[in-house]
Parts: sequence; structure tokens; C-alpha cells
Amino acid sequence: MTIGSLTPLYPWIKSLHIISMIVWIAGMLTLPWLFAYHCDVSRASPGEVWLKMVERRLLRQIINPAMIATWTFGTLLVLTPGIIDWDAGWWHVKLATVFLLSVLHGELSRWRRAFDTGRNTRSPTFYRTVSGTILGLVALTVTMVIVRPF
Repeated sequence: MTIGSLTPLYPWIKSLHIISMIVWIAGMLTLPWLFAYHCDVSRASPGEVWLKMVERRLLRQIINPAMIATWTFGTLLVLTPGIIDWDAGWWHVKLATVFLLSVLHGELSRWRRAFDTGRNTRSPTFYRTVSGTILGLVALTVTMVIVRPF
């Protein structure tokens, strides 16, 4: 199903989709590094109080709204006539990577709550690896959209 009235808005929707995606991913790449630093501060120290505040604000005020906007504008792009070749393989890979990024977004939220309640059990290396995983998924997503290898 497509919506023909979206066609003249395509450049605007695409621009807003890319902008919101950049903000979403920037936040998702930053938060695991904050978690890695958080692992090394003493509980109830001023540094921990500050990190908890920054992590919460980053997630609630930047990352969450940006993900919602990315999915909203991406859905509008999909509903725009002639934008997606539903038989192309790249589209399925892109959707899978965005789904995995969304799952990681949920995990970041869960890990933030664990820090907030003093229940983190993971190491700084784990969180740095998560950031690299996010970067790899983003690289695969962008490659699928630009190169469209299959």
C-alpha cells in the first residue's frame, strides 16, 4: 500500500529521516561509552550522580525521540509510491539491521536502568564492544541503501 500524496513531500521526508537517524545513532554510539566510564566511578560519588543524570537525559530527551522520528519518517518513505522495490534483497537486509538497532536501543535503556539502581554487572569492554556493534550495523544499513548490492 502506498499513499500518492506523499510523493511531493519525498525530499522533505527523506531529509527528516536522515537527520533523525543521525541523531539517533549519535546518541546510541555515545551512551555505551558513558556506560564504560560509569563502570569506573565509585557508587554514590558526584561523578556517578552526574553520569546517571547525563545517561537518563541523553536517552529520554535525544535518543528516544530520534528513534521514534526515524521510524516515523522511514515508514512514510516506505509508503511513498515508487521508493521501494519490494523484491530487492537490500531492502530486507536494511529492515533487519534497523530492527536490530531498535533491539539494541531497548537494551541500552535496560542497561541504563541497571546503572540507575546499582545493578550493573558488565565491564567497560562490553560497552565499548556494543558501541562497535552499533557502528557495524549502521555501516551495513547505509551500504544497503546506497549500494543496493542485491
